[in-house]
Amino acid sequence: MSQLVTARRAAAALVTAALLVPLTACGGNEDGKKDQGAGKSGSSAPKADLTVLAASSLTDVFKKAGAVYEKDHPGTKVNFSFAGSQELAAQVREGAPADAVVTADTKTMDGIKADVGTPTVIAKNRLVIVTGEGNPKKIGSLKGLADSKLKVVLAASQVPVGRYSKQVLDAQKLNVKPVSQEPNVRAVLSKVELGEADAGLVYKTDAATAPKKVDAVEIPDAQNAVASYPAATLKMSQHGAAAAAFVKWLSTPEAQQILQRAGFQKP
Repeated sequence: MSQLVTARRAAAALVTAALLVPLTACGGNEDGKKDQGAGKSGSSAPKADLTVLAASSLTDVFKKAGAVYEKDHPGTKVNFSFAGSQELAAQVREGAPADAVVTADTKTMDGIKADVGTPTVIAKNRLVIVTGEGNPKKIGSLKGLADSKLKVVLAASQVPVGRYSKQVLDAQKLNVKPVSQEPNVRAVLSKVELGEADAGLVYKTDAATAPKKVDAVEIPDAQNAVASYPAATLKMSQHGAAAAAFVKWLSTPEAQQILQRAGFQKP
């Protein structure tokens, strides 16, 4: 092992507590073990305890996908750490111990290309305007967000959904002044859910996770932006074969069905 790799792993131990969001385990055992033989299901994927860094907008669907993967691959455990893509990239650069990463845009993935394998886009998404339940302010379009009387919340420009939001608003020449800029899409959704904002821009799939708390106003395709979700293994992974198997699985019909049922579009 080179001195560089050793140094990065030592640094990772110091930053993990501060950077990694608490992991969500989908079950299984084999904690901390390296790649082993094939699972009982007959899959050629080796057993492992995987850590996958994933964009916040994948929280609900990846929990379901992880459970399915574990069922089909006995002996493999998939742990997810969800955060804004820019935070995931920071974790990767610091050498945080993980095996794969999935971001909500290709730009962020391109920024860590020295640390990852070849990325594969596994899904796409689009923006919607999210409002309080029943759309009390009667917001019907992007133009409505420019009303100075409205409390609009957006994601920060460093976040993929924030960049997409700026892109669609700028294209319509709209001057929207948000009351806050949030670190990830789930934080934007939460502000609207709690009534702390009248409206915000989130992914369609995020609005769909809270149908009884918010309404989603569709944005025409001609005015919208398409978000791409690339997935890649991390070169620092101690479970390279198992990580590659999971990333490859995300493009299978089984995984794609789970993603599309959650509202994600085909890659």
